[in-house]
Amino acid sequence: MHVPNGFLDAPTSVATGVVATAAVGVALVKARKELDDRTAPMAGLIAAFIFAVQMLNFPVGAGTSGHLMGGALAAVLVGPWTAVLSTSVVFIVQALLFADGGITALGTNIVLMGLSTVLVGYLVFLGMRAVLPKRASFVPLAAALGALVSVPVASLVFVVLYAIGGNADIDLSALATAMVGVHLLIGIGEAVITYLAVASIVSVRPDLVHGARPLLEQRRLVIHDTAPATSSQETSA
Repeated sequence: MHVPNGFLDAPTSVATGVVATAAVGVALVKARKELDDRTAPMAGLIAAFIFAVQMLNFPVGAGTSGHLMGGALAAVLVGPWTAVLSTSVVFIVQALLFADGGITALGTNIVLMGLSTVLVGYLVFLGMRAVLPKRASFVPLAAALGALVSVPVASLVFVVLYAIGGNADIDLSALATAMVGVHLLIGIGEAVITYLAVASIVSVRPDLVHGARPLLEQRRLVIHDTAPATSSQETSA
């Protein structure tokens, strides 16, 4: 879904750039509460993983492309604020070194593929975690549903931005149909990948998964006394 230079007019690009800059600035402050010595390395791994999967692009048309996004996955694993930073770093590197998305559209791409997928994916995850059984084994399912919803919603955000400031002469209904249709299929693939990734980590180190920590804190430590019972009566000689 990388937006190229000139696809949106200057006011729209500037507005999304301001939103992206503000969001990244807030995330730099808020992410300090999400990371510690154990989880900080995972943020880098998540960024590298998202970068790798986003190299696989599927053409949608009119200069746009679709691919896996990873916002929901990052939010569940390292927290939403850290996820905003991780995804933003990916988009900056892609724009500067690989010309994947325009430099003038960098703010737009951060809003579309970073902010929207992280926000929607994490909110859906929180909602599903609230209604599913309170066990860490259900965290991957909640994360997968968040990923499934976040991708087509992000494509709708793109259609809205195009309706506001699109420069190309494209029919809105045709654009919406193409974007949502392709990204719904991509969302299914992203849900599967998100489920497998989160499940693999939860199975061995659930304490490293940001979205699973509240469930772990609710566990109660139960100690069973296995020592043999002793009689309270004394025998007389």
